[in-house]
Amino acid sequence: MTADPTSQTGVPTCYRHPDRETYIRCQRCGRPICPDCMRDAAVGFQCPSCVAEGAKSTRSGRTAYGGLRPTKASTTSMVLIGVNVVVFLMALASGGTAGKLVAYLGQHTLGRCELPDGRYFPGVTQAVCEGAGPSSAYFAPGVADGALWQLLSNGFLHASILHIGLNMLALYALGPQLEVALGRTRFLALYFVSLLAGSTLVLWAADENTLTLGASGAIFGLLGATLVIAYKVGGNVQQILLWVGLNALITFTVPYISWQGHLGGFLGGAAVAAVLVYSPRGPRRSVVQAAGLAGVVAVLAAAVVLRLLTV
Repeated sequence: MTADPTSQTGVPTCYRHPDRETYIRCQRCGRPICPDCMRDAAVGFQCPSCVAEGAKSTRSGRTAYGGLRPTKASTTSMVLIGVNVVVFLMALASGGTAGKLVAYLGQHTLGRCELPDGRYFPGVTQAVCEGAGPSSAYFAPGVADGALWQLLSNGFLHASILHIGLNMLALYALGPQLEVALGRTRFLALYFVSLLAGSTLVLWAADENTLTLGASGAIFGLLGATLVIAYKVGGNVQQILLWVGLNALITFTVPYISWQGHLGGFLGGAAVAAVLVYSPRGPRRSVVQAAGLAGVVAVLAAAVVLRLLTV
C-alpha cells in the first residue's frame, strides 16, 4: 500500500489531484479525495476507482464482501420476523411464559419441574418431578440435561407484545442494510452466530434457573456488526456508538433484561463482521471467511461444553 499524498504542510491531498488539500477519505479504500472526486455511496463517499470496482462487483452479482447480491434485501429479515411472530402466537396459545412451549424452548441451564399455573421447582431431576411431584407437573429439561436446542430456540420466543415489537423493529431497521453489504448467507450466519454467542454468555453468567428468551442477542449482534462495518468503511461511527450507548444504558438499568444475552450477542456479531469484512480479497476469500466463522463457532461450542462440565 502506498502512503497518502500530502502537501508540504503535512495536510493530505487528493490522490488524483495532488494540488488540492482535503480531509475527506474514500470510505472503501481510505484514500483522500477532493470534492470533484467524491462519488455518493451507500455510506458516505467513494473515490472514482472504488466506484468502478464496485460496478464490476455489481455486474458479477457479488456484494462488497463476497456474498451473492440479494434481489430483495428485506426478504430474509421479513422471513425471520414472520417466524418470530408465528412462534410468539403459538406460545400465547400454549399458555404464554407459563406454557409448555416456552418451558421447552426457552433457555434455562437446569431442568425444571413445571406446574400449569407457572410455578416451578428448580434443579430437580425428571424422575423426582414425575415420581414425587404433583400429578399435573411435567419436567422441562435444561441445557445441562441435553436440551442444546435452547441455545438457539430461545431467540424465537418473546415475553410480551412490547418485547417482540421492539426486537422486530430493530431487525427491520438493521437487517436489510446488513444483507445488502454481506449477502443473504453471510447475513444469516451473522444472525445465528450472534444468537449463539448471547446464549453462551447467558449460560456462563446468568443464574442457572433463570429462564431467558428473546431475539435480543441476535439483534445486538447486528448492531455490533453495523459498528464494525461502519468503522471499516469510515462511516459515521459516532452515531452508531450513541445508539450502542443508549441500548447499553437500557440494558443495565431496566430490570428483567438479560445483559448477558445483549453483551454476548454484541461481541459475537462484532467478531463475525470482523471475519467477513477484513478477510483479504481474492479467489480464496470465501474459504477464509468460512474458516473464520467456523473458528468463532468452535470457540462458542467449546465454551458451552466447558460450562456444562462444571454444572
